[in-house]
Amino acid sequence: MDYRVIKDNDLFLLTDLSGDVIPPPADAGEGQQAGYGLYRSDTRFLSRMELLINGRKPIVLSSEADQNYLSETVLTNPHMEEDGRLILWRESVELRRTRFIYGDVLYDKLTMTNFSPAQLSFGISLRFEADFTDMFVVRGFMGGKLGTTETPEASAGALRFGYAGADGIRRALRIRWDDPEAVAGEDGTVRMAVTLAPGAARSIELLLIPSVGDVEPAAAPREEALARLEADYERWVSTSATLETDNPQLDALYARGLLDLRVLLNDEGHGRFPVAGLPWYAVLFGRDSLITALQMLPVRPEVALATLRTMARYQGERDDAWRDEQPGKIMHEMRRGELANTNQVPFTPYYGTVDATPLFLVLLAEYVKWTGDLSALRELMPNVEAALGWIDRNAEAAGGFVTYHSESAKGIANQGWKDSADSIVHRDGEYAKTPIALVEVQGYVYQAKRLLSEQLPRLPEEPGHDWRGFAARLAEEAETLRERFEAAFWMEEEGYYAIALDRDGRQVRSVTSNPGHALASGLFAPERAAAVAKRLTAPDLYGGYGIRTMAEGQTGYNPMSYHDGSVWPHDNSMCLMGLAAGGFSEQSGTVIEGLLAAAAHFENARLPELFCGYAKARGRPVRYPVACSPQAWAAGTPLVMLTAMLGLAVDGASGTVRIAPALPPGMNRLQARRIKLGAGTLDVDVQRDREGGYQVGVVGNTSGFAVQVDDRRTAGANV
Repeated sequence: MDYRVIKDNDLFLLTDLSGDVIPPPADAGEGQQAGYGLYRSDTRFLSRMELLINGRKPIVLSSEADQNYLSETVLTNPHMEEDGRLILWRESVELRRTRFIYGDVLYDKLTMTNFSPAQLSFGISLRFEADFTDMFVVRGFMGGKLGTTETPEASAGALRFGYAGADGIRRALRIRWDDPEAVAGEDGTVRMAVTLAPGAARSIELLLIPSVGDVEPAAAPREEALARLEADYERWVSTSATLETDNPQLDALYARGLLDLRVLLNDEGHGRFPVAGLPWYAVLFGRDSLITALQMLPVRPEVALATLRTMARYQGERDDAWRDEQPGKIMHEMRRGELANTNQVPFTPYYGTVDATPLFLVLLAEYVKWTGDLSALRELMPNVEAALGWIDRNAEAAGGFVTYHSESAKGIANQGWKDSADSIVHRDGEYAKTPIALVEVQGYVYQAKRLLSEQLPRLPEEPGHDWRGFAARLAEEAETLRERFEAAFWMEEEGYYAIALDRDGRQVRSVTSNPGHALASGLFAPERAAAVAKRLTAPDLYGGYGIRTMAEGQTGYNPMSYHDGSVWPHDNSMCLMGLAAGGFSEQSGTVIEGLLAAAAHFENARLPELFCGYAKARGRPVRYPVACSPQAWAAGTPLVMLTAMLGLAVDGASGTVRIAPALPPGMNRLQARRIKLGAGTLDVDVQRDREGGYQVGVVGNTSGFAVQVDDRRTAGANV
């Protein structure tokens, strides 16, 4: 990555590798280099933070933010002479910048150490600017009516920048420091003269405190804040499900995923839910948050409940074309910046997504199945009924399939997960016209109704609620959808499903990864499910590093595109869920093997949001230039690998869990601890034996579920 980012809750800092926040050149386009800053509530508070030594930029020695919540950059001085007189010999001074975020405050510490044999004197300056720019403007999407910045106020040990927003909200950034010799000017520059004896060090600690409205966050003492933050991360790891194998790369990828998911959590009052990704999508995001919570179910099920409750809070209540809102619909994206607050963009929230509503139902049903938390199902039943109402009204108006069509003047044209303008393309190159029915969305609808029909009869009987009758109706509707779907979406000559139906009911006959998302739903006829599994790992869709979004050779294929030939880890994880559920162990192992090969080439053993879809035979994976990293559903992908390798299948109604292990090639041992299930946890050991089977040991089970192991050569089965 060519940037560093740290985050906690609603505040994140994005810098270059030196730790600076530098405004982009005038000709910069969209990209990470164009958006460095300190952000809160979709507003860039800090637009410049530049460190200079004797007026010159230091040299970067190392730059790390692998802990997510803490970054450390080590720099040194360049060689400095003036009129033939030595000012500073090169690499005499070490400059170490250490930062973390806690409680909506950025803690920044600069330590200067003299590594020369002589006393040194030099000047340090830190230049600050704050433009309070809305995220949509930062990213170059649009301008609009904006507020006004105030003249910076300098005082002893502090700088204050203010902004009067067009939305009537005052925003401010206060910068405080602890060195009395550091003096701020009205230009926003903090200067200090430093003299250090050989081997001596000196530090200055700064607090950057952004505020929205009249309430300024309270800053705890630095060491206390850091200790609390570290303790929270330690609790997160020590109480999550863990994975240990004989493949160190997979172990590192899983550990990285856990850490990335922790940093991507926000809380709006209903518990911590995952935002979509950094740096541009640190917000509540319908499908992204729901899918990530689904990936996390066996590891942190409480995240699913928090996500469901947060989504329910913003469920659509009325018809509003500007926001693509309809009653019962689950939101797409929430923004809190100036343009959203003044209704210049429709994101408060925006509802332009076709898949979030059925995914909301899928997540709830899966959560109840895994945890047995029937009280959550009863609590959210009004939201369930509203969501089902939206699905049924939508399908009835579109011939039986759930479709999308944007009414908003500033809405999103394509409203599935592949939401770029060119993602739904016919074989002849024509872009499909809305309303569009996506293949995976029909799978989500089928899965939602089928799963709910299994969980609803578990609710206690109560007057006025016929849960069993409701369940029977949903099961019947799911079966009707299955019959209608097979006739409409199957491409006989391809032996595969179409990505979509266009507004005229024509198949969009491009071969894509989308049917893989529906594989886990049970929607497909068994022989066709097997054909989909086989095609997902055929050479045109699977290039060696993962399943491509579109098959090579299709009219719209472009390995450098966002959605038409690239590789998305989360896309692969959704396919992986289906492959594991269907017992397609060979294809499941192939996908895991490819993703591990790709991850080896990315920084911090981390899978990015996406990468280019070039075949493995051409060399290492090619990065996509503006991919978010960390991205929530990419971070959740190794968690899906855990459940896929174990072949975990939960039957909440009967209180049983099945284990059918299938390890990828080259892996012979797996140890899983604290898998969250029912009332407790499950601990499992898997060992490949010489005959190609598996020895399975259930070494701990407090879940209340009976464990069934498919392989007879096991130890501790049916514990």
